[in-house]
Amino acid sequence: MDRQQLQKLVQYLISEHHTEVLPTAQRLADQILQQTHPINSIQGAPDPTAGGSAEEEHCWHLDAEQVKQQVGQYLTQPVYFNANKQLYFMFSKVREMERARDSNGAKMLMMITEQFLNDPRLLLWKTNGNPMSEKNRQHWDQIDSSDEDELRHRDRQRDDSQNRIAPEHSLNRFQNNILPNRDQRERDRRSSHRRHKKRRRLTPPRTIFHRAIDACSMTWEDEHLKAILSGETSVLRKNRHPSSYFNEHGQPLWKERVTVACSRVDALRSHGYTSEGLRLAVAVVRTMKQAQKEAYIWWGSKREEVLPRCSLSGACRSFGSGSGWIGHPLDPITCLFDTLAEASLMPEDLPRFQYHSDWLGVSNEETTTLTPLRYRHVPVPDANEPWESYLTLALEAALIGLGQQRAMPPGMYAQEKACKQEEKMILKLQELTFDSPLLTVLRRQARLLLEGGPFSGLGEGIHPESVPMHTFAKFLFTSLLPHDPDLAYQLGLRAIRLPILEDHDDVDDPVSGNVSSLVLSRYPRWFTLTHIETQQCALACTMINAAKNDVLRLRSVLDSSLRNIHSSSHLFKLAQDAFRLGLPSEGQRNTLLLNAALELGLQVMRMTLSSLNWRRREMVRWLVTCATEVGVSALISIMQSWYSLFTPTEATGAVASTIMSHTTVMRLQLDRAKQDELAACARSLALQCATKDPPNCALNALTLCESDPGSFEAAYQVVVDAAAHTMTSSQLFTIARYMEHRGYPHRAYTLATLAMQSVHLAYNQDTHPAINDIHWAVALAHSLGRGELSQMLPILVKNVQCATVLSDVLRRCSLSAPGIACPDSKRRPIKPLAFDKAPLRGLLDATILAYINTTNSRLTHISPRHYQDFIDFLTKAHETFMLAHDGHIQFAQLIENMKVAYKGKKKLMCLVRERFG
Repeated sequence: MDRQQLQKLVQYLISEHHTEVLPTAQRLADQILQQTHPINSIQGAPDPTAGGSAEEEHCWHLDAEQVKQQVGQYLTQPVYFNANKQLYFMFSKVREMERARDSNGAKMLMMITEQFLNDPRLLLWKTNGNPMSEKNRQHWDQIDSSDEDELRHRDRQRDDSQNRIAPEHSLNRFQNNILPNRDQRERDRRSSHRRHKKRRRLTPPRTIFHRAIDACSMTWEDEHLKAILSGETSVLRKNRHPSSYFNEHGQPLWKERVTVACSRVDALRSHGYTSEGLRLAVAVVRTMKQAQKEAYIWWGSKREEVLPRCSLSGACRSFGSGSGWIGHPLDPITCLFDTLAEASLMPEDLPRFQYHSDWLGVSNEETTTLTPLRYRHVPVPDANEPWESYLTLALEAALIGLGQQRAMPPGMYAQEKACKQEEKMILKLQELTFDSPLLTVLRRQARLLLEGGPFSGLGEGIHPESVPMHTFAKFLFTSLLPHDPDLAYQLGLRAIRLPILEDHDDVDDPVSGNVSSLVLSRYPRWFTLTHIETQQCALACTMINAAKNDVLRLRSVLDSSLRNIHSSSHLFKLAQDAFRLGLPSEGQRNTLLLNAALELGLQVMRMTLSSLNWRRREMVRWLVTCATEVGVSALISIMQSWYSLFTPTEATGAVASTIMSHTTVMRLQLDRAKQDELAACARSLALQCATKDPPNCALNALTLCESDPGSFEAAYQVVVDAAAHTMTSSQLFTIARYMEHRGYPHRAYTLATLAMQSVHLAYNQDTHPAINDIHWAVALAHSLGRGELSQMLPILVKNVQCATVLSDVLRRCSLSAPGIACPDSKRRPIKPLAFDKAPLRGLLDATILAYINTTNSRLTHISPRHYQDFIDFLTKAHETFMLAHDGHIQFAQLIENMKVAYKGKKKLMCLVRERFG
């Protein structure tokens, strides 16, 4: 600016902020006017836009009120994407300040933290057990990492912990990074500790929070830190003696020291001390490798002693597995990988790497659209091995961490968090190009994990409640398969196990087909078990597809899947996947995969045979489709062994009926001999099922046996024998109608008579569902002849007291002569039956009696609104009475008795007199 512009700037500043700066301006003006004042001995003046000098602390103006106001607004808004993104941006800004060594980063983080702690919803989450939303939890993850030991203790005390997380029981990850800043002024350090003290009032003593604060408050003069940075790794363990690595159960004693050291790495990087953080990361990984080697040696010496204590399933119960690095609040493995991978990046990819690291809240959908990062091998200055580079160390850190045997953490959110950490770490590994050095590391680590005993999640003896390795093993399998297939399959077959479910005979839920609530109720509760089983199924599917042309390997994968996949719904999913891979929409069918799919499907049928699985019908239909694609032998096999796979209803319905359909015959292009063989097998199945469950299988059995007279007669006899004690009238009427439709009227009449004997209608059941069947049965008897009708009507009169039904049957029987449908009807006189002679005389008398009884019953509780209906009812009764020779006398007597008995109902009796006199 020129002199005039500078003068205008000063005048405007004083004018607009006169209450704040006018005293200062007057003081400075007085000093400038004093020639002897030191201010005049300095050339020029400070430039407020130039920043501090190289020696000064970088400290820009921070609008504290604006930060607090914005964070408060973002927290109270509905969690839409923009508000969510702004909060992540603020966290990213804190990291950016720390890398620039701007002391305002610490202040800004403290302000954000205070706003989170002042969130009024926090009290609800603490006291009422109300669950946080997923986005709220992601926000808290930026400043919060729950103390797992305290969470585990609380989960033992209550059952409703699955949706709870106590943010005040926490280690603030960002604050942990801020504390070690050697340039932080003492007053800021004291202020930070005051804030921690405020939070400590809500925190149990000596949580991981305090341990990390102690470890990460080391000064640069700390001898331990100097030793670490000089490459000495023994500081991370008690001493160099192998026995100091493990307790009496073989658990590593150095795991927590690694997490604290990784936190220190994160802190150094956050404050811009990249080279120091990198050196410490190298030391930590080397310590992990050394400890892994010692664990391998320990297991080699103890294997024969320990393995006999393992269960038959291979789940070693003598080893406890504590909390692991994957899912740990400080996320140490990701910290190590990012530190070492960043040093291996192509220079032009560094900005994108920082974007990946800082925007922790970016969704998987967003990250997958980004171009993969490009890495190179940068040698470690004091490499222990010729091919050692920062990238190989990054890979080893990730593989050791992912393969570590670790206990399933308690609480739903902690388990979900561990899953996400694992998946994000594997996504990072999938960006790597596995050249010779990386493949060497991959092979070596894979073998160490397989032979590492209980220290590895892929070892021989694992605790039944340790986290399964399915997701990690799928990555290892696909990465190793092109280079070392034997090792890849060995890993996959070892990892497919799921010991948590192996101790339960009945793990299927009777309705859903998933694991039962019995398993879920065990401590710790596995809220992510469905996800785990999905990953187990995905691993099995990947291996089955890879082995589709190798009989021996496919057999081993299939056996392992049948042995280890305990949920019918997931096994069914695997069967469907194998079927789809074996019968692609384009390309050649794979017989091995189709047979594998059928075998998996058969196991699903056995698992769900006695359960009420809502997908059972779909499963049965699919199995028949699969067997059809495999061939005739498969269809015959499932029909011959139907009793172990299907219910009788399924066997005669969805199975045998589908197999014998014209569509199946055409699909398989069967010759006459094969068709006959298939039909004979279906008839045998039908008779067995009809005998076992006549009510539900008889009709299908008759249909299946229709082409063979002997089998058809046998199926019919099964129905007749079962009619008296197991079958309902409705079932018998249905089969009788089928018989008439197929041209067996006399057999239909026999079944209809049996059905009529079990029908019972009261006087007021004029809408009973059996009425149509009753009319059909009487019509069938009428069509066959007078003798059949004479047998049927007494049964009707005995079992039916409903007057309207009887009167309708009476009129229908009188419309035409019986026996018209008989072959000899031409020789019979075509003359309707008389009402005053048998067999209609008995039916007429029963109908009149039913009207009399029904009239008295209806009058007992009649209301005025039903008077007109009653008059209509009497009108129809009068018509029936008139069919008898003395009917008018009986009806008159009925009316007279009614007038005497119900003379109090004057309006009703008035209507009766108007209509009937």
